[in-house]
Amino acid sequence: MKSGGEPRRVFALAAFAIVVLDFITKRIAERELLPHPPIEVLGEWVRLRLVYNQGAAFGLNLGPFQRWIFLGIAVVAVGLLWRLAKTSAAGDVLRQVSCGLVAGGAAGNLIDRIRSAHGVVDFVDIGIGATRWPTFNVADIGVSCGAVALAVSLWLEDARRARAGAVSST
Repeated sequence: MKSGGEPRRVFALAAFAIVVLDFITKRIAERELLPHPPIEVLGEWVRLRLVYNQGAAFGLNLGPFQRWIFLGIAVVAVGLLWRLAKTSAAGDVLRQVSCGLVAGGAAGNLIDRIRSAHGVVDFVDIGIGATRWPTFNVADIGVSCGAVALAVSLWLEDARRARAGAVSST
């Protein structure tokens, strides 16, 4: 791999893919779901339902300035994730992809916050009867999957360092 350039391309590609998929699916959801009640995909277990979330994950509410607070947090998060991806080992593709997924998800929801005071467009509704998971979107999937992958990546790095330390101390 080339020094520096390749890892950033993997990060950028993952982030770009999430932003584009998120943007397209949200526009479709707004166009198709606005005039309809929830559409059952897999019975009541998986439904498509349009919701505007002005808060954060799980409806977290921070008061009248929350739009700007969450906007600032997202900008900082994207910057930190880019830096983490940039400074990680060149061959650590899992780290690049995971940072890209989280950054892309944060950017996708950031676009909604900038675009509209209504909030973030959510449309995937999972649950049974009245017991429902909070409605989410493709950006949220990117953040969640990327966060799990990032945790695995960090765990693997710690394991490599521990093995290297054990070898060097013998």
